[in-house]
Amino acid sequence: MPKNNADLIVEILKNAGVTHGYGIPSGNVIPFMDAMRRGGVQFVLTAHEGSAGFAADVMGRMTGKPGLGISTLGPGATNLATGVGCAYLDRSPMIAITCNLNTDQLGRRIQMIIDHHALFKPITKASLALREGSIASTLEEALRIALSEPMGPVHLDLPEDVMRAAASEEAPATPAGGRLDPAPDLEIEKFDRLLSEAKRPVAVLGSTAMRIQDTGALLAFIEKRQIPFATTTMAKGLIDENHPLSIGCIERARRQLLRGFIREADLVIGLGYDVIEVEYEAWIGDVPLIHVDIEQADTDATVNIAHEVVGDLDSTLERMNDLDSVSNEWPSEIIQNHKDTFQKALRPVSESFTPHQVIDMVRSILPKEGVLSFDVGAHTHQIASQWKAHAPRSFLITNGWSSMGFGLPAGIAAKIARPDLPVVTILGDGCFMMTCGELIVAKRMGLTLPVIVLDDRWLGLIKVKQERQSLEYYGTELQEEEYREAPAHYFGVPAVGVRDPGALETEVKKALEANGPTVIEAIVDATHYMETVFD
Repeated sequence: MPKNNADLIVEILKNAGVTHGYGIPSGNVIPFMDAMRRGGVQFVLTAHEGSAGFAADVMGRMTGKPGLGISTLGPGATNLATGVGCAYLDRSPMIAITCNLNTDQLGRRIQMIIDHHALFKPITKASLALREGSIASTLEEALRIALSEPMGPVHLDLPEDVMRAAASEEAPATPAGGRLDPAPDLEIEKFDRLLSEAKRPVAVLGSTAMRIQDTGALLAFIEKRQIPFATTTMAKGLIDENHPLSIGCIERARRQLLRGFIREADLVIGLGYDVIEVEYEAWIGDVPLIHVDIEQADTDATVNIAHEVVGDLDSTLERMNDLDSVSNEWPSEIIQNHKDTFQKALRPVSESFTPHQVIDMVRSILPKEGVLSFDVGAHTHQIASQWKAHAPRSFLITNGWSSMGFGLPAGIAAKIARPDLPVVTILGDGCFMMTCGELIVAKRMGLTLPVIVLDDRWLGLIKVKQERQSLEYYGTELQEEEYREAPAHYFGVPAVGVRDPGALETEVKKALEANGPTVIEAIVDATHYMETVFD
């Protein structure tokens, strides 16, 4: 069969390291799917295009290569947009392809059609049209944009007649992502002077640091200066959180304890800190800030910005590590006392089976190198503060986009990207309702994936917020009755119910040895969220 443009696109993507594409077919998608079959890029059928976008985001995070999300026009495109927005705000490299009608039908008011470029423009780095004669150059540009800092998604609109037409171009060499200019020498010199003058500096690692080429440079910087460090939610694991200088995750459960520690500092270094996760003014108080990132800090007037170092982060870290080390005055017992107090406060005493017991049990079973994906809700706060992450890309959450529905597609993509690693997903019952159909994807692909559902019968985070505002509980109860048994299966995926730590331990260990996914429904009493989530 002669090579067509769909074959050419698949060839270019495969050369760029793309191994899987996630989506849902329609008639317009079929020619592209068939090209994927011939070209050796696996099409993964998801239950919803939003999940396809989340999975493509995580493929980008895990591999450093662009994730691939695919949809049809109209409603398929609007569904896909949810996952594309995640990659945009969380800054993951992605190619999002909408398979459209024939070129001569574009711009008309006919079935399903909308302006895809208008839809994707606010949530992508670029939205480009694929047309005959410029397929190769457009793909080359899209890959370069997606892989350049700040990384992110690029949308490509692909009409059916264009993909079916005979290819007239050759695949170009895969472009490298553009590197930013190094920070000016004067900025590094002032950084050195300010840090040398500080007596109690604290570093806060952010999500930009997830994308540096040598995460060991972060550890070298922290250890050379013996600086206590916290992380944002997405940056957990960039340095093993068992490290004696690790003080926790900011702005999640028991956040006031972290704020109190940080406000005892005389300098905060925001290292690779992207304010999309949480703005500085939420937690920094009046402590002077050195912002070290690829972009200038976006703050309000209350933040005391002492200095900014803006440029290529790998280059900045390398030059900072060449500077002379200077001791500080943090007593080691202060750090340890804070950690002990913080961890104890996260685990209120209860006679019931609690989410914090579930989290501790799963962490004790999952090997240090194992990967956790989880979803958005009250449990996000508890997990972010409580879970110890030991390696980069082992702790998967969306904190810029913060969309429910992320956890299960993320776990599936993580297991596909790294089949050598154990992966576990934890999500709330509300999130499970959104994405339970994705279980069939894990089953179809034979993925060993324990999926632990925290069933407390409420949208827990909204319930907490209603209580904090002295409002009646309304619109947040998922089910009235408490049932005794979990169903035998979801779509043929085994399901078990647990009500205590011992049963959970048994079932998680069994699930990690299974030949496919397992749903473990933990019936929990989430009352302690009222105490831990916003204090």
